[in-house]
Amino acid sequence: MLDHWYNHCHTQAMKIAISLPDQLYAAADRLARRLGVSRSELYRRALADYLERHDDESVTRQLDAVYGDDPDPGVPGPLDRQQRRGVSREDW
Repeated sequence: MLDHWYNHCHTQAMKIAISLPDQLYAAADRLARRLGVSRSELYRRALADYLERHDDESVTRQLDAVYGDDPDPGVPGPLDRQQRRGVSREDW
């Protein structure tokens, strides 16, 4: 009989089967090896990233960060001000 913790952990994730073109599968396999993660972990990360980038609220947050009034800490002040002058103010 399997230990309770093993059975419980095993059922927390959904197993699926997908079809990928050979070249995409090979590239993903190479990247997983290079990153030192399993293919499952690579696919999980890739899907999570894709979903985050296409989430309406996430896209809005990213646009707000680019076009908002708060300066970007990664951009030097003079460059940030110059970039902001090049973006027109519009009501959305």
